[in-house]
Amino acid sequence: MDQILSLTADNLLSPVILSFALGLAASLARSDLSIPEAIAKGMSIYLLFAIGFKGGVSVASHGIDATLGLSLLTGVLLSALLPLVAFFLLQVLTDLDRLNAGAVAAHYGSISIVTYVAGTSVLESQGLIYEGYMVAVAAAMEAPAILSALWLISRGGGDRKMDSDLWREIILNGSIVLLVGSFAIGWATGEEGLAEISSFVVSPFKGVLCLFLLDMGIVAGRGLRSGSGLIKPGLLAFGVLMPVLGASAGLACALLLGLSTGGTVLMMVLGASASYIAVPAAMRVAVPEANPSIYLTLSLGVTFPFNLTLGLPIYVAVARTVTGG
Repeated sequence: MDQILSLTADNLLSPVILSFALGLAASLARSDLSIPEAIAKGMSIYLLFAIGFKGGVSVASHGIDATLGLSLLTGVLLSALLPLVAFFLLQVLTDLDRLNAGAVAAHYGSISIVTYVAGTSVLESQGLIYEGYMVAVAAAMEAPAILSALWLISRGGGDRKMDSDLWREIILNGSIVLLVGSFAIGWATGEEGLAEISSFVVSPFKGVLCLFLLDMGIVAGRGLRSGSGLIKPGLLAFGVLMPVLGASAGLACALLLGLSTGGTVLMMVLGASASYIAVPAAMRVAVPEANPSIYLTLSLGVTFPFNLTLGLPIYVAVARTVTGG
């Protein structure tokens, strides 16, 4: 417990978390602080490229082995199964209809790449190494949850066809394309490629992450204000309990795979995080009747802050205890 409290205190006082807190507080206080959408989009593109590229370089340095393939397969299965758990939990804790419950469940099987990036930042501050290919696992976990959620919704009699527009949204979502593409570039160019652009993808990374999380705090605050009447106690409990269950599933998978302490933390983070980029875009196409105020407020306004402030220190402490790292 002392380790968790110490890690939590260190995490809460980090520039990354305090930047998010500033944005959240400013938004809840109805300040006019804002970051232009084009700049926020540019920062998102930068972060995705940098983390994907560095992951590819890491794979190029260490090579491909069976653990990589098994990790990718495990990530896909985890992403496909977590929506089933989320859907069941929503039925127990809330009165959401099948359509909205399915839309929410999709978010909790997919991943938040920003939570993943924040997780790598915490690991680096703690001096914990991790498998670079975990970013490829993150990319593989984006789509399966959407398919599982659509299956859950269709079981209620809804006609949800997997048409070309939806497949395009799932497969060619910009965040997935950029993450996979930059990973491939890093893998192809290796350490020499990293040396060429290290001043771009390494040095400014945490500064850009701070500004991006400032914007995320502003967006989360707006969501909490607009969705306050919709987020009842049962949904609030789900938004905190589901990431704990997802992290537990990620821990079990990491132990089976024999991942390092850092890799175990990241697998827990992937299991715990909730999408607020790729899945909302797919849900707008596939299930336009679902209420975005519910699923966006839950994923971005409840689960995202929980993971940043309390979740990450807990996941690190648990992973260290279990793996002895």
